[in-house]
Amino acid sequence: MKHAIVLTVCLAASNLAAEPLVLENGTVHTLAGDSFTGRVVIDSGLITDAGPGAVAPDGARRLDVAGLHVYPGLFDALSTLGLTEINAVAATVDTAELGAYNPHLMAATAVHPASEVIPVTRANGITHAVTGPRAGQGGVIAGQAALLHLDGWTVEEMAIEPSIAMVIQWPAIQTRIFDRSTFTRRTVPYNEAKEKAEEARAELRDWLEAARHYAQAASAGDGRAEHDLKLEALARVADGSQPVLLLANAERDITAAADFAEREGLDIVLAGGRDAWKVKEMLAEKDIPVILGRTQSLPAEDDDPYDRPFRGAGDLREAGVRIAFGSAAGGGFGPGGPHSARTLPYESATASAFGLSREEALKALTIYPAEILGVGDRLGTIEKGKIANLMVTDGDPLEITTRVVHLIIAGKEVSTDNRHRDLYQRYRARP
Repeated sequence: MKHAIVLTVCLAASNLAAEPLVLENGTVHTLAGDSFTGRVVIDSGLITDAGPGAVAPDGARRLDVAGLHVYPGLFDALSTLGLTEINAVAATVDTAELGAYNPHLMAATAVHPASEVIPVTRANGITHAVTGPRAGQGGVIAGQAALLHLDGWTVEEMAIEPSIAMVIQWPAIQTRIFDRSTFTRRTVPYNEAKEKAEEARAELRDWLEAARHYAQAASAGDGRAEHDLKLEALARVADGSQPVLLLANAERDITAAADFAEREGLDIVLAGGRDAWKVKEMLAEKDIPVILGRTQSLPAEDDDPYDRPFRGAGDLREAGVRIAFGSAAGGGFGPGGPHSARTLPYESATASAFGLSREEALKALTIYPAEILGVGDRLGTIEKGKIANLMVTDGDPLEITTRVVHLIIAGKEVSTDNRHRDLYQRYRARP
C-alpha cells in the first residue's frame, strides 16, 4: 500500500504540471456514444469536457485536428513491455525470477522506462499497458502485474496501478516438454503429466489456504503472526480483492482452472485462451473474461480449419464473453514478447474480418480491457473525468496504413518518434 501511495502522488504531481490542451475540429469517437465533430478539453491530465459545444478555457493550448480522428488510446491488456529489450540477450530480460511461487514480486520494480520498445509501441496508438511477470520453468505464481502509461522518466511517473493483478501460470497437463539437458523435446506419458499437474495444483491450493490463515492471524493484531511478504501479497488474491490473470490455453486446463477458481473464490481473468471458444458458454455463465493472444496464427490442431484462430474472438463475444487482447497472452508466431505489442491493433483487426464487428474490435482494445481490470471509470472512452490518454489518427486505427498524428498520454502530447522510424529515415537516405 505504501508503494501505491507514493506512485499515485508522483503521478498526480506529474499531471498537475501538464498544460491545459484542447483538441478541436476533429471527429471524436468516444466509444461511449455517438461520434461528433467538436472539442476535447484536457486539464491536469484529465478530460474536463468533450462535445460539439465544449468550451475551451482561457490560455489553453489549442491543437487543430480538422480532418483527423480522435480515439481513446489503445490498451495492451497483458504485455512484458519494459521487462524485455532483446529476447536473445539474457541481461536485458527480466520477466521471471527463480522459484515457483513469487506472489510478493512486483513487475513495476523491474520496468526499464528508457526501453526502446516502448516508443515503438506507443507510436502505433497504444498509450497504456499491463506489464506482467512470467513464471519460470515449472513456476506457478509469477508475481504482480502493473498498469502503466507508456510515457515517463520513471516508473513512478508511468504507474497508473503498480499492482493491478496477480499473474498465475495454471499448472497444465503437458505431455511434451523441453528437456534442457539435451535441448530437445520429449514425450511424457499422460498419466505422469497429469499427476505432476495435480501435485502443482494441490500446492497452489495449499498456498492460498496458508494466505487465508496468515490474514486471519494478522488481523487478530496480537503480534504472533510473523511478517511474510509472500503470504501478505497472496492474501489479497485468496479473499478475492485482487484479480488473477490466469494463463491457460488447452480446453481441459481452462475448464479445470475455472472450477478451481470457483471453489477457491478467486476473481480470475483467463489469459491466452487458445481453446476458450470450445467452452464459451461456460465462460459466459461464470462471467470469466478472456485476454486473447495473437489471432494471426496457424491452427493449433492439424484438422482445424485455417481460420480457427481468427474466429475465436467473434465466437466468444457472440456468446457474451468479455474479451480483450494482450501481446504477451500467448499464441502466434513472430518476434514475440514486447516486440509484438506494436502490432496489437492488427490482431484485433484480423478478428474483425472473421465475425467480430469493427466496434467490438475497437472496444476490445479500449474500454473492455479497462472494465475487465477494474479501471473502466478512468480509462477506455472519451468522457469527462477520465484520464486523457488519446490518439489522433488520419484514419481507422485498425488499418495498417493509418498514421498516428498526435498522441496524448496523461494529458500531455507525447512524441511518436522511435527507433524504427529513425532507422527507416537513416537507411532511406543512404547513398
